[in-house]
Amino acid sequence: MSATVVITTRNRKEELHVALRSAFAQTVQPEVLVIDDGSTDGTADMMRAEFPEAVLHRCEESRGLIVRRNEGARLTKGEVIFSIDDDAAFSTPHVVEQTLRDFVDPRIGAIAIPYLEPRKDNHLLQKSPDRESVWITDRFIGTAHALRRDIFLKLGGYREHLVHQGEESDFCIRMLDAGYFVRLGNADPIHHFESPKRDFRRMDYYGHRNLILFAWCNVPSPRMLVHLAATTLNCTRSVLRQPSHAPAIVRGMCAGYARLINTKREPVRPVSYRLYRRLRKSGATPMREVERLLPASAAIHEL
Repeated sequence: MSATVVITTRNRKEELHVALRSAFAQTVQPEVLVIDDGSTDGTADMMRAEFPEAVLHRCEESRGLIVRRNEGARLTKGEVIFSIDDDAAFSTPHVVEQTLRDFVDPRIGAIAIPYLEPRKDNHLLQKSPDRESVWITDRFIGTAHALRRDIFLKLGGYREHLVHQGEESDFCIRMLDAGYFVRLGNADPIHHFESPKRDFRRMDYYGHRNLILFAWCNVPSPRMLVHLAATTLNCTRSVLRQPSHAPAIVRGMCAGYARLINTKREPVRPVSYRLYRRLRKSGATPMREVERLLPASAAIHEL
């Protein structure tokens, strides 16, 4: 299987330098594509001078991570897309090669690659419990995943009206509904050095807005109203727990509800929703058990 590492970046050329160095050190030599989302800090100049072998797609206007990741998927040549943030890096030269080996079954549509955050608790996440079984999970994180390009494109990529935050969960439930699974990976971890250049108010706003939209777009009737009510209650609890975040959270919730009237519902099948909820609640589950709950006869292999 061929691979492309896609990195979307904006005004983080120092962090991007570390990410690119780790990508070009990989043993399988993937294609490396960088989407520059309107940087003004000399990112393009740095790349041309120090990483001329990378494919650079420069955009003058910033349109955000989701739009650019979709563009990146259309521009790549690899069968498998590895997506890392510009403030992340592969910890060893073997991560891409090891992850490609995890695509052992055609129903595995994506790999949640192990990762840790050295600037936080340094706790290893998205790691398979063992190598003997194929462990299925409900989603992957944006900075540490690999997915089959053909499935991603056939499902329409990420929903661009989400703008920022939550696109991974939305995509994963749609992929599950099409009969494909997210596997926990066995590779060496990705290191996510969370950049200080983050707008947490924006993250609070879109994060809570998109939880409302997730329920509206994906949850089948009659469960949608129950899911939406529970989401609203959880968002309200977040306001009470984090008073300093309250303005952005409340604005996000209101924006989510305001958006519903212009957003098409495309709910997944009840069997897919039940399985997704089970994976969310119970954690990683062996693939043989997941296939029993979502048999191939219920899947849509020909998208």
